[in-house]
Amino acid sequence: MNWHWTGLVFFSLTLLPAGLALVTGRIPRRPRYWLAPMRPRGWGVLALYAVAPLDAVPRLADAPSLIVLVAAAAAGVVAAVGCTYTALAPRRTRNATS
Repeated sequence: MNWHWTGLVFFSLTLLPAGLALVTGRIPRRPRYWLAPMRPRGWGVLALYAVAPLDAVPRLADAPSLIVLVAAAAAGVVAAVGCTYTALAPRRTRNATS
């Protein structure tokens, strides 16, 4: 149980602020070039953050095993979508501008 709390706190302190900063555009000027499509990458990071509560909260609430299984499967789908969206974001914006 402690590992679930640790993971939830860790991801809440790292991925949540980073994703929100990218979505709102509140990042310093210097890394803006490297993070060219900021909003799509921010949404992808927030999707990756959503995996932590989806996986940890049912386990911490001692939910039945079927609910834990469904939540873990949903977390896997959200993680795959978030990774795909983050990876394809630069390619989509590059194709839209050319």
